[in-house]
Amino acid sequence: MNDFTPISALLGGALIGLSASVLLFTHGKVAGISGIYGSLLHRATSDRSFQLMFVGGLVLAGALLRLLAPAAFATTWSATLPITLVAGVLVGLGTRLGSGCTSGHGVCGLARLSARSLAATGAFMTSGIVTVFVVRHLLGGQ
Repeated sequence: MNDFTPISALLGGALIGLSASVLLFTHGKVAGISGIYGSLLHRATSDRSFQLMFVGGLVLAGALLRLLAPAAFATTWSATLPITLVAGVLVGLGTRLGSGCTSGHGVCGLARLSARSLAATGAFMTSGIVTVFVVRHLLGGQ
């Protein structure tokens, strides 16, 4: 935990929670990124403009941050394109298998006291903890 910054983590978490709450109260929609993105790609829906604006806002915000604060994207980790593609496919499969992603279950589902989201978030966290332990302590990575 060399790079832990509690103030920015707290502010970021508060903004995510606030954003999810505003979306739920103003549009009656859960801010589950995989569900919104998946529906945009696979389903004919009347919410197409909402989905496009939501996903477009995520991309635009990331691009704007990249321009204004490129150091926010600095990392010492590098992966080859094949590893990145496999990781992306695994994340996509996991969100389909878990009926949602960490934002949908962990932020929105837990706030709504969903038992399914509690189980999914527990599985996400356990998988992450085990993965970090294996990579750092058994494989000697960072």
